[in-house]
Amino acid sequence: MKKLILIFAFLVLGLTQSNAQMLKFGVKAGANFASLDGDGLEGLETYTSFHFGALLELKVFENFSLQPELLYSSQGAKVNSEAVDDINFNYVTVPVLAKFYLISNRLSVEAGPQFSFLINDNVGDQFESESFDFAAVGGLGLNITDNIFVQARYVAGLTEASKDAEVKNRVIQVSLGYRF
Repeated sequence: MKKLILIFAFLVLGLTQSNAQMLKFGVKAGANFASLDGDGLEGLETYTSFHFGALLELKVFENFSLQPELLYSSQGAKVNSEAVDDINFNYVTVPVLAKFYLISNRLSVEAGPQFSFLINDNVGDQFESESFDFAAVGGLGLNITDNIFVQARYVAGLTEASKDAEVKNRVIQVSLGYRF
């Protein structure tokens, strides 16, 4: 985990020496609408939570950029039972997105992998969580101004979130951000 943060920091420092038009740093935050998908999951509803973090956008071509992010993301599912707490997984996520601008520097389609590292959960003795989650991400981004942007994306977990059950994370994220 510390190595990942250190690599991200060196990437930021190293790339900031390049042309400012080609590299933009930003921060973002927003809402998560999460659920778990799998067999035998009756009584679960959408769990509303949050995410926040930082990003880099590296312009490769006129209408193509790469955007790695480092986010804290709270995910899980709402349980319809007073006897059981809602399921909550807290991750450090690293999406690495390819951005294709449909309208130059305004509207983009974003897609790529996401690597998630579990920080903690609240499932206790119910089942044992996996410490790593791999997902596919797809969505849209809109630059409202040169600095302010909004994003909407869908995150589909490709690996199991639990060692004891066949469940996968599903998250809709809506973000508001600022690029420097």
